[in-house]
Amino acid sequence: MIVGLNGTVEYKEPTFVHIEVSGVIYEVFISLQSFSAISSSKVKLFTSHIIREDAQLLFGFLDMSEKKLFERLIKISGVGPKVAIAICSTYSANTFATIINNKDIKAVQKVPGIGPKSAGRILVELNGFDVDLLSSSDEPKNKAFSEASEALESLGFKKDKVSKALSTCSGSDTASLVKEALRLLQTI
Repeated sequence: MIVGLNGTVEYKEPTFVHIEVSGVIYEVFISLQSFSAISSSKVKLFTSHIIREDAQLLFGFLDMSEKKLFERLIKISGVGPKVAIAICSTYSANTFATIINNKDIKAVQKVPGIGPKSAGRILVELNGFDVDLLSSSDEPKNKAFSEASEALESLGFKKDKVSKALSTCSGSDTASLVKEALRLLQTI
Protein backbone atom coordinates (compact mmCIF):
# COMPACT_ATOMS: atom_id res chain seq x y z
CA MET A 1 0.00 0.00 0.00
CA ILE A 2 1.43 3.37 -1.00
CA VAL A 3 0.50 5.95 1.66
CA GLY A 4 2.64 8.87 0.56
CA LEU A 5 4.99 10.18 -2.10
CA ASN A 6 7.84 12.65 -1.75
CA GLY A 7 9.40 13.67 -5.05
CA THR A 8 9.65 15.99 -8.03
CA VAL A 9 6.74 17.13 -10.19
CA GLU A 10 7.40 16.02 -13.78
CA TYR A 11 4.04 17.00 -15.29
CA LYS A 12 0.92 18.62 -13.88
CA GLU A 13 -2.69 19.00 -15.05
CA PRO A 14 -5.79 20.01 -13.07
CA THR A 15 -6.85 16.40 -12.46
CA PHE A 16 -3.52 14.60 -12.09
CA VAL A 17 0.19 15.04 -11.52
CA HIS A 18 3.21 12.91 -12.48
CA ILE A 19 5.69 12.64 -9.62
CA GLU A 20 9.20 11.23 -10.01
CA VAL A 21 10.37 9.34 -6.92
CA SER A 22 13.79 7.64 -7.10
CA GLY A 23 13.61 7.08 -10.85
CA VAL A 24 9.99 5.89 -10.89
CA ILE A 25 7.23 8.23 -12.16
CA TYR A 26 3.82 7.84 -10.53
CA GLU A 27 0.54 9.19 -11.89
CA VAL A 28 -1.44 10.59 -8.98
CA PHE A 29 -5.00 11.91 -9.31
CA ILE A 30 -5.50 15.13 -7.37
CA SER A 31 -8.28 17.55 -6.49
CA LEU A 32 -8.43 21.06 -7.88
CA GLN A 33 -7.62 22.30 -4.35
CA SER A 34 -4.33 20.37 -4.43
CA PHE A 35 -3.61 21.39 -8.03
CA SER A 36 -3.77 25.08 -7.19
CA ALA A 37 -1.69 24.60 -4.02
CA ILE A 38 1.21 22.79 -5.75
CA SER A 39 3.54 25.63 -6.63
CA SER A 40 7.06 24.20 -6.47
CA SER A 41 8.71 21.28 -8.27
CA LYS A 42 9.25 19.41 -4.98
CA VAL A 43 6.07 17.97 -3.49
CA LYS A 44 5.00 15.68 -0.67
CA LEU A 45 1.57 14.06 -1.03
CA PHE A 46 -0.46 11.83 1.25
CA THR A 47 -1.92 9.15 -0.99
CA SER A 48 -4.81 6.76 -1.07
CA HIS A 49 -3.99 3.64 -3.07
CA ILE A 50 -7.06 2.01 -4.62
CA ILE A 51 -6.65 -1.43 -6.16
CA ARG A 52 -9.36 -2.64 -8.49
CA GLU A 53 -9.64 -5.60 -10.79
CA ASP A 54 -8.66 -3.54 -13.82
CA ALA A 55 -6.46 -0.77 -12.34
CA GLN A 56 -4.33 0.49 -9.49
CA LEU A 57 -5.07 4.15 -8.79
CA LEU A 58 -3.28 6.69 -6.62
CA PHE A 59 -5.13 9.71 -5.27
CA GLY A 60 -2.97 12.42 -3.71
CA PHE A 61 -3.67 15.09 -1.10
CA LEU A 62 -1.56 17.88 0.33
CA ASP A 63 -3.16 17.72 3.78
CA MET A 64 -4.32 14.82 5.91
CA SER A 65 -7.83 16.17 6.50
CA GLU A 66 -8.55 16.09 2.74
CA LYS A 67 -7.29 12.48 2.59
CA LYS A 68 -9.49 11.51 5.56
CA LEU A 69 -12.52 13.09 3.88
CA PHE A 70 -11.80 11.26 0.61
CA GLU A 71 -11.34 7.87 2.31
CA ARG A 72 -14.52 8.32 4.36
CA LEU A 73 -16.51 9.34 1.25
CA ILE A 74 -15.52 6.28 -0.81
CA LYS A 75 -16.89 4.02 1.95
CA ILE A 76 -20.39 5.37 1.27
CA SER A 77 -22.51 3.23 -1.03
CA GLY A 78 -22.80 4.85 -4.45
CA VAL A 79 -19.85 7.20 -3.93
CA GLY A 80 -16.76 6.20 -5.85
CA PRO A 81 -13.35 7.81 -6.15
CA LYS A 82 -14.47 10.15 -8.96
CA VAL A 83 -17.35 11.61 -6.92
CA ALA A 84 -15.16 11.80 -3.80
CA ILE A 85 -12.44 13.71 -5.67
CA ALA A 86 -15.13 15.98 -7.14
CA ILE A 87 -16.25 16.84 -3.59
CA CYS A 88 -12.62 17.49 -2.58
CA SER A 89 -12.24 19.68 -5.68
CA THR A 90 -15.37 21.69 -4.93
CA TYR A 91 -14.88 22.21 -1.18
CA SER A 92 -11.95 22.20 1.21
CA ALA A 93 -12.19 19.69 4.05
CA ASN A 94 -13.00 22.47 6.54
CA THR A 95 -15.74 23.94 4.35
CA PHE A 96 -17.24 20.50 3.82
CA ALA A 97 -17.15 19.90 7.58
CA THR A 98 -19.30 23.01 8.00
CA ILE A 99 -21.67 21.74 5.28
CA ILE A 100 -21.99 18.42 7.12
CA ASN A 101 -22.60 20.21 10.41
CA ASN A 102 -25.30 22.43 8.88
CA LYS A 103 -26.82 19.50 6.94
CA ASP A 104 -26.76 21.74 3.84
CA ILE A 105 -28.13 19.42 1.14
CA LYS A 106 -28.13 22.22 -1.48
CA ALA A 107 -24.37 22.76 -1.05
CA VAL A 108 -23.70 19.03 -1.51
CA GLN A 109 -25.83 19.05 -4.68
CA LYS A 110 -23.56 21.75 -6.17
CA VAL A 111 -20.88 19.10 -6.64
CA PRO A 112 -20.94 17.74 -10.22
CA GLY A 113 -22.47 14.24 -10.36
CA ILE A 114 -24.43 14.44 -7.09
CA GLY A 115 -28.21 14.53 -7.12
CA PRO A 116 -30.70 14.95 -4.27
CA LYS A 117 -30.71 11.26 -3.24
CA SER A 118 -26.91 10.98 -3.20
CA ALA A 119 -26.59 14.28 -1.33
CA GLY A 120 -29.01 13.10 1.35
CA ARG A 121 -27.22 9.77 1.70
CA ILE A 122 -23.83 11.49 2.00
CA LEU A 123 -25.08 13.81 4.75
CA VAL A 124 -26.67 10.93 6.68
CA GLU A 125 -23.55 8.74 6.39
CA LEU A 126 -21.20 11.58 7.40
CA ASN A 127 -23.26 12.73 10.39
CA GLY A 128 -20.78 13.51 13.17
CA PHE A 129 -17.73 13.22 10.89
CA ASP A 130 -17.36 17.03 10.79
CA VAL A 131 -15.79 17.03 14.27
CA ASP A 132 -13.18 14.49 13.11
CA LEU A 133 -12.38 16.63 10.06
CA LEU A 134 -11.97 19.81 12.05
CA SER A 135 -9.90 18.18 14.78
CA SER A 136 -7.56 16.48 12.27
CA SER A 137 -6.71 19.76 10.60
CA ASP A 138 -3.31 21.26 11.35
CA GLU A 139 -4.64 24.77 11.82
CA PRO A 140 -5.01 25.84 15.47
CA LYS A 141 -8.09 27.93 14.61
CA ASN A 142 -9.95 24.79 13.53
CA LYS A 143 -9.00 23.05 16.75
CA ALA A 144 -10.30 26.07 18.67
CA PHE A 145 -13.49 26.02 16.55
CA SER A 146 -14.01 22.33 17.36
CA GLU A 147 -13.39 22.84 21.09
CA ALA A 148 -15.70 25.87 21.19
CA SER A 149 -18.40 23.89 19.38
CA GLU A 150 -18.15 21.05 21.91
CA ALA A 151 -18.23 23.49 24.84
CA LEU A 152 -21.34 25.27 23.56
CA GLU A 153 -23.12 21.99 22.81
CA SER A 154 -22.37 20.79 26.34
CA LEU A 155 -24.11 23.94 27.59
CA GLY A 156 -27.28 22.76 25.84
CA PHE A 157 -27.21 24.73 22.58
CA LYS A 158 -28.24 22.90 19.41
CA LYS A 159 -25.48 21.90 17.00
CA ASP A 160 -26.85 23.83 13.99
CA LYS A 161 -27.24 27.07 15.98
CA VAL A 162 -23.76 26.67 17.44
CA SER A 163 -22.28 26.19 13.97
CA LYS A 164 -24.04 29.24 12.56
CA ALA A 165 -22.94 31.39 15.50
CA LEU A 166 -19.32 30.20 15.33
CA SER A 167 -19.12 30.77 11.57
CA THR A 168 -19.59 34.52 12.15
CA CYS A 169 -17.10 34.75 15.03
CA SER A 170 -13.65 36.22 14.44
CA GLY A 171 -11.80 34.92 17.51
CA SER A 172 -8.76 32.71 17.09
CA ASP A 173 -8.69 30.86 20.42
CA THR A 174 -11.31 28.72 22.13
CA ALA A 175 -12.17 31.18 24.91
CA SER A 176 -12.79 34.15 22.62
CA LEU A 177 -14.85 32.01 20.23
CA VAL A 178 -17.04 30.76 23.09
CA LYS A 179 -17.56 34.32 24.43
CA GLU A 180 -18.48 35.71 20.99
CA ALA A 181 -20.77 32.78 20.21
CA LEU A 182 -22.53 33.04 23.59
CA ARG A 183 -23.34 36.69 22.89
CA LEU A 184 -24.79 35.73 19.49
CA LEU A 185 -26.66 32.70 20.82
CA GLN A 186 -28.39 34.74 23.52
CA THR A 187 -29.90 37.02 20.84
CA ILE A 188 -31.22 34.13 18.72
